[in-house]
Amino acid sequence: MDIANIPFGTTDWSQIDPTEHPGETGSALWRTQQFGAIRARIVEYTPGYLADHWCSKGHVLFCLEGELHTELEDGRVFVLTPGMSYQVADNAEAHRSSTAIGARLFVVD
Repeated sequence: MDIANIPFGTTDWSQIDPTEHPGETGSALWRTQQFGAIRARIVEYTPGYLADHWCSKGHVLFCLEGELHTELEDGRVFVLTPGMSYQVADNAEAHRSSTAIGARLFVVD
């Protein structure tokens, strides 16, 4: 990630309208800011959310609330709870998210 040409700024995430992204079950609400080539998001998954696709995009993801299950295409599963994070490169390992209880995340990609 090359962070260039972004002046100092602050973001009040509560002032950004969410966009809804349905999953196979449940939905994700994204509050998104774009900074050049870098996208930052607060993502809230509803209880019972299951992604409707395998994702190959790279992310740095930090769990703020709830519990997130991340399944890799090879069958491994990782569970994130508040204070935990994961990172994955573009096209490195396809992954998909789910949560039984809901989750709130900070994501940079």
